[in-house]
Amino acid sequence: MERKYENIYFLGIGGIGMSALARYFLHEGYSVAGYDLTATPLTRALESEGAAVHYEDDPEQIPAKMRNKENTLVVLTPAIPSDHKEWAWLRAEGFTIEKRSQMLGHLSSGKVVMAVAGTHGKTTTSTLAAWLNHAAAKEGSAFLGGISRNFNSNLVLGCGNRLVVEADEYDRSFLRLYPDVAVITATDADHLDIYGTAEAMVEAFEAFASQIKPGGVLIAKQGVEIRFDTHERQMLRYSCDEGGDFHAENISLIEGGHYSYDIVLPDGVIEGCTLGILGKVHIENSIAAVAMLWAAAHIEGKSLDHDAIRRALAEFSGVKRRMEVYLNTPTQVYIDDYAHHPEELRATITSLRGIFPGRRLMAIFQPHLYTRTRDFAPEFAEVLSLCDKVIMVPIYPARELPIEGVTSELIGKDITTEWELVDRFDIANHLKDIDTDVVVTFGAGNIDVVCNDIYETLKGKC
Repeated sequence: MERKYENIYFLGIGGIGMSALARYFLHEGYSVAGYDLTATPLTRALESEGAAVHYEDDPEQIPAKMRNKENTLVVLTPAIPSDHKEWAWLRAEGFTIEKRSQMLGHLSSGKVVMAVAGTHGKTTTSTLAAWLNHAAAKEGSAFLGGISRNFNSNLVLGCGNRLVVEADEYDRSFLRLYPDVAVITATDADHLDIYGTAEAMVEAFEAFASQIKPGGVLIAKQGVEIRFDTHERQMLRYSCDEGGDFHAENISLIEGGHYSYDIVLPDGVIEGCTLGILGKVHIENSIAAVAMLWAAAHIEGKSLDHDAIRRALAEFSGVKRRMEVYLNTPTQVYIDDYAHHPEELRATITSLRGIFPGRRLMAIFQPHLYTRTRDFAPEFAEVLSLCDKVIMVPIYPARELPIEGVTSELIGKDITTEWELVDRFDIANHLKDIDTDVVVTFGAGNIDVVCNDIYETLKGKC
């Protein structure tokens, strides 16, 4: 990107995508500052890396050197409310303000863009693709939507021209991207507060796919139905074990909940793969990531190193808050997961049933957004009923105001297994007094702040 500005100011600097951009600009030598609602491990890390961060919505707290619109660019997250005082002041003063998606569009110009879209699975898939680029292809950068445990960051800076990005459907942000290779993992209804209907959301995915560059490749999950013009572009399919151009064969559960499998490609087979993280659901994510590397290599006139891919898959250590294992013993298991859509919960619960057959599964679920709870309450109740016990936590509102009648009980009343409502900060103590076996926390809000307390309680019961 042309260096027109000296300073970058972030409204919502602590968001997972925004913080990756902030880290990029710090690395490039810009002065970086920003506002966020509360201090988190991410914002504290940014402060330690050189960013100036404050937590009060007050224009006077914008650093003096960033109050000049001629040398300061403002980056905005869609989560910032329209009545935000700092945003209003910056608008009134005539600052150039760009959304995070616009900035990603600028930074991806001239790159071989590998974009992962979909209503679930995109963080693990994009992080896998970034790791495979690094460990197997020895090149590539990435802006990720989670903290990679291999890189210990949501930003990857490497040599070469490949760039992996998450293509976020929220607020139609992914329409700022023009990928060379794109994966679509799912188009299940979500974000109906933005799209209104499931059909409108699918249309947005079709618009995203239409922006793939000539000569590029769309890799869609088997069963995802979208219209796509294949003139000058190619569409391929992937699945776990349901066929397609990329799929798995000879899947077998091995020691510790890992799986062994072969990955079938259009022009060969990578035999004897073992993924470094638990769960059958991640076999599918790994196939999508390998498919991206295959497509990028074909565009660049290169080939895949099967041995290097096999080693990299085994070395992949996952993403924080994506089926993150805190404890795994014969008597107590504790896993934390970011799932916040019914189909995401279904995928994780199904995986855990496969890994821990015959054991008692307890889900602790914090719903994310009033609108999502309202729109999918029956679906949440249905999938949570697959567990032996459910603890519901009050809704995490994020950017939303309460909606009358929409509470966690809206889901709980239709759960057909044992359930109860517990405050987030009471969970760890509550677990001391009840039987536990396999416990998983779900949610995209702030349930993670009590994960360590839950871990200490369950560890004490081993």
